[in-house]
Formats: sequence, structure tokens, C-alpha cells
Amino acid sequence: MLDFKQQEESLAALGQRLRAHRLERNETMAVFAQRIGVSSGTLRAMEHGAETVQIGAWVRALWVLDRLDDLNAVLIRRQSLLDQVRAPQTRSRQRASRHAG
Repeated sequence: MLDFKQQEESLAALGQRLRAHRLERNETMAVFAQRIGVSSGTLRAMEHGAETVQIGAWVRALWVLDRLDDLNAVLIRRQSLLDQVRAPQTRSRQRASRHAG
């Protein structure tokens, strides 16, 4: 079952982080909204965690904030347990150390 409360909280937290980054840059809503190509109303919706904002607006905001690489971690493919077992065990051989003695 989907936990809508958790989804809302995640979007709200994301919006708060976006607002914090905008304020750190000392940019008004109007200026930042123009930089990411949205209206001030859309930026306000993003900062409040509205689920109706298109992903493209978020991508442009991440790009403007030089944080687009953060998006690469989203939905990254994880190796399953079966894949881990099937993967060849590659260990580097270590030589015995030589001691002068």
C-alpha cells in the first residue's frame, strides 16, 4: 500500500531544500523562476512540494544549482543477490611479503 503521507513529506522536504539553495544564492523567486524557465507560481509550488510540477522544471532547477549529478543516483540499478552470486569473484592476488631477517 502506498504511503501518501511519506510521499508528501518527501516532496515538501525537497521543496524546502530548493528554497534554501535559492536563498543561499540570494535570488528572488522571480529571478530564480526566470532562470529555470517557470513562472513564480510554479516555483512557489515546487518550494511547497506540489506533486503537480513537471519533472523538467526540477531538472532545470538542479542544472541551475549545479546539482544535476544528484539526479544520477535516482533509480540507479542495484545488483540483485542472484547477480552478486553469479558475478565472478575477482580477487587480486597478494604476494607474500619478503622480510629481511
